[in-house]
Amino acid sequence: MRTKKGIITSAKMTGTVTVTVDSHAFHPKYKKRYKVSKKFLADCSGQTLHEGDMVLIEECRPLSKNKYFKVIEVLKQSANVGELSTEKEVEA
Repeated sequence: MRTKKGIITSAKMTGTVTVTVDSHAFHPKYKKRYKVSKKFLADCSGQTLHEGDMVLIEECRPLSKNKYFKVIEVLKQSANVGELSTEKEVEA
């Protein structure tokens, strides 16, 4: 199975997260590397994930029209999750 490493950019859907995977491509004429980003929808049922977490996703059978990856593990959690929740409590 194919695995990719990326950062969660959106966790607003139920059971689904959007993972942005960065890679590099090589331009044949100008001989330069440039950054290419692609977004994938991944299944995260039963896990609590937040924006900014670095995760490992694995290809699986199609779960919906656009969702064909699932989150295998969280490699690194985002540091600002606690700060966001305390700021919202202060504003309220």
